[in-house]
Parts: sequence; C-alpha cells; structure tokens
Amino acid sequence: MNFMLILQAPVANLTTNTPAVAKEMNLWEMFQFGGPIMYVLVLMFALAMYIFIERAVTIKQASKEDKSFMNRIKDYIYAGKIDAAKSLCHVTNTPTSRMVEKGISRLGRPMGDVLVAIENVGNLEIAKLEKGLVLLASVSGGAPMLGFLGTVTGMVMVFFNMAQSAGGAIKLGDLSVGMYQAMVTTVGGLIVGILAYFAYNYLVSRIDSVVRILEARTMEFLDLLNEPA
Repeated sequence: MNFMLILQAPVANLTTNTPAVAKEMNLWEMFQFGGPIMYVLVLMFALAMYIFIERAVTIKQASKEDKSFMNRIKDYIYAGKIDAAKSLCHVTNTPTSRMVEKGISRLGRPMGDVLVAIENVGNLEIAKLEKGLVLLASVSGGAPMLGFLGTVTGMVMVFFNMAQSAGGAIKLGDLSVGMYQAMVTTVGGLIVGILAYFAYNYLVSRIDSVVRILEARTMEFLDLLNEPA
C-alpha cells in the first residue's frame, strides 16, 4: 500500500501543476481589433492590387516590339507603298505603330509638323499608360494616414475608459481594446501604404522605359524620312 501511494503522489502533482497553454492571436482576431478602419484599408488594398495588376499587364503589352517593324516601314516608304505602311501600323497596333502611322499620314508636310503630330500621339499614349496611377499614389499616401487616424481614435477610447473608471481604479483589460485598435490600424495602414508605394514606383519605372522606346522609334522614323532614297 505504501509503495503504491509513493508512485501515485508525483503523478498527481504533475497533473495539477501543468501550466495553461497561452492563447495565440490569429490574423482574423487582430483584424477585428482594428475596428471599421480595417475594412476601409482592405478596400484600399484591393483597389491598389487591381490597379497594379491591370497596369502591369497593359504596360507589358505596350513595351513589346516587333524587331522587323521599322525595317518593313522603311522598305514600304522607299518603295512608295504608303497605304501598305499604314496597314502594317494598323495591324501591329502598338504605341509605336500608332505614332508612326500618324507620322506617315503627315508625309509631304514640313518636318516640324510631322514631329508635332508624332509627339501629340506619344503624349496620348503615355497618358493612357498612366491611367489609374493617381489612385495608386493616393492609396500609398492615404493608407498610413488612415492607420494613424485609427491610432488616435484608439487612444481616445483608452482615455475615455480611464475617465469612466470608478474610484480611479484602472484595469488593463479595460484599456486593451483601445490600445489594440491603435496598434493594429497603424500596422495595417503602413502595410497597405508601403505595398502601394512600391507598386507605384515600379509602374512609373516601367512607363519610363516605354517612353524611352517611343523616343527612340520617333528619332528612327525621322531619320528614315531624312535619309536619301
């Protein structure tokens, strides 16, 4: 009997002294602590990602080039096949081809008029590529500001709960909701703002590369017109 009691005593102590497992917070619970501002940040994030993906695909298509396009245009112009050159531009359907097509339609006029017509088309093409970038820039700047707004409202909630405490006794549990909102909204706003900022700069750099391509093709077309047949 004594031997069995000695064996059972440590087992009982182990079961009663086992520490409770700490609860881990998941992303959904963290999101809920942020309050209504987090839903606005989610919408802004979705808008930023849509603009980024749509613009990235559009810019990638605009940057594609047919290596033989300018050579074929040159051959058609030297052969006097202006309609064939226009048809080739229409079929190719790129910013470069639309600029060249406008230049071909101005053949016979002073070189300055041809250059102005090409530049006008180029400006329109760049404006098309930049569509939506203003919204993306607004998200990159507005999301952190919304996060800071959540910080301020959360701290207001903390001080309100402190003022409402009876007898000056303050419990940390009463303050945790406001502090959670203050921290979570700041984190959410910074994440959305940083991602939108990098997405905006990436798209701007891609558009700059397309601009350089258009400028190079414009000079190539003008040189083509100035070359002797």
